[in-house]
Amino acid sequence: MKKKEETLELFPENNYKSPVYNVIAVPIEKVCANDYNPNVVAPPEMKLLELSIWEDGFTMPCVCYYDHENDKYIIVDGFHRYTVLKRSKRIYEREKGLLPVVVIDKDLSNRMGSTIRHNRARGTHNVDLMSHIVSELDKAGMSDQWIMKNIGMDRDELLRLKQISGLAELFADKDFTIPQSRPVYNIDPDNAEEAQVKTEKNEE
Repeated sequence: MKKKEETLELFPENNYKSPVYNVIAVPIEKVCANDYNPNVVAPPEMKLLELSIWEDGFTMPCVCYYDHENDKYIIVDGFHRYTVLKRSKRIYEREKGLLPVVVIDKDLSNRMGSTIRHNRARGTHNVDLMSHIVSELDKAGMSDQWIMKNIGMDRDELLRLKQISGLAELFADKDFTIPQSRPVYNIDPDNAEEAQVKTEKNEE
């Protein structure tokens, strides 16, 4: 028999229920990617993911936000599982074009935070996209403390990403090129004054 304390931990008084207990099957046509995911998976890992889903099925649902206005499910976590279902004919046919999804209801800033938290321990983060996210969160009025807490980064990393995004904005829509090398000036041996300057510099 479970102790009273253990029962309280399993069934908290506020009756919170994790999204994973409400998995739904969504037609892939109603699911779309977000435009801020900085997680990158190399082609060999994508092939392995396709094989894993083929052999074991979907063992983890994708996390989405439901856009009521457009009747779309926007990916928060699970972009690569979603991609596999779209691109793999054999998996698409077996799953009847349905993607397992759990829904979270958060505003855009908090959805960005959720995406980063889901991804931090997986794959490789695209620095440009990470700096873009930091820039967007900063513009949305999120404090450095909020960003560090919700994305899981220290102050030095946040500073570096802010600097990167700042430089990107500084050069946005600007045409600039690397200047060509200046031509090398050869001293005229017949010019006595130049020859004298060269001799004095060599002696220094």
